[in-house]
Amino acid sequence: MSIIFLEKRPKTPTFKAIAPLIDKKCTNNAVFDSFLGLLHTPSIYNFFSVSPNLLILAVLPGLLVCWIIYRADKYEREPLWALIMCFGLGAAITLPAIWVERMLIPRVGDIEKDPVLTALLAFGAIAPVEEILKWAALLLGAYIWRFFNEPFDGIVYAVMIAMGFATVENIFYLDVFGQDTALIRAFTAVPAHLVFAISVGYYVGLAKFNPSQSKHLLLRGLIVAILIHGMYDFLVLQNWTRWLSSLGALSIYLCLYFCGSLFREHLDCSPFRPRKEVQA
Repeated sequence: MSIIFLEKRPKTPTFKAIAPLIDKKCTNNAVFDSFLGLLHTPSIYNFFSVSPNLLILAVLPGLLVCWIIYRADKYEREPLWALIMCFGLGAAITLPAIWVERMLIPRVGDIEKDPVLTALLAFGAIAPVEEILKWAALLLGAYIWRFFNEPFDGIVYAVMIAMGFATVENIFYLDVFGQDTALIRAFTAVPAHLVFAISVGYYVGLAKFNPSQSKHLLLRGLIVAILIHGMYDFLVLQNWTRWLSSLGALSIYLCLYFCGSLFREHLDCSPFRPRKEVQA
């Protein structure tokens, strides 16, 4: 979910992390004023003002996911510098995402209990902006590298970019809301970005080694990521019941379960897989 919905005085730690604007007492003007002023606040530029302990809480979840994905790439691991570069690309596109969303979101209007406007916000502004930028970073970066030499690399590099993006988001949230937010986001927003990345990375891995269908597969990966991201944001942004917001967070773990099959499929197709495993 976009970092732009920052409410000055959220009511509970859960909603600080998942959907800060879902407070029925929060007016639409307050939400947009908070967003429109975000780029002009010191928190955007003063990362180093965050205490070291809190900074670790913001950065550790993304790095942990990166390490898990790196270890999962068991047949032919990527160079460390390439992974760091992708992580940096993801971090770098966070500010452009905020800038574009800053132009789009005020045009949506008051989403208070309006399912159409909520859907427009989720599927037409936040999800496509963030997923297109991450998708573009993947295609303009890792996709053309010679190190991208097996389908599973699509997932690896996509996740690195997504974790860079999610980590910067965490720092922004942390600077505003503190420790509770970092802990909750470690179990909500970070896994969500992981799911989006696995979805698009799976198709990018297919496209890399299927030139005749590459355009179709690349576009399909982007659309799938936008749809999943949009549905997640729709559930956590809706203002009817907090149960749906919780459902949005829990659904991410169901998606992670199914993502396991995407992992296995690409690993099984690895050209670096030992013959003994293939024969078994």
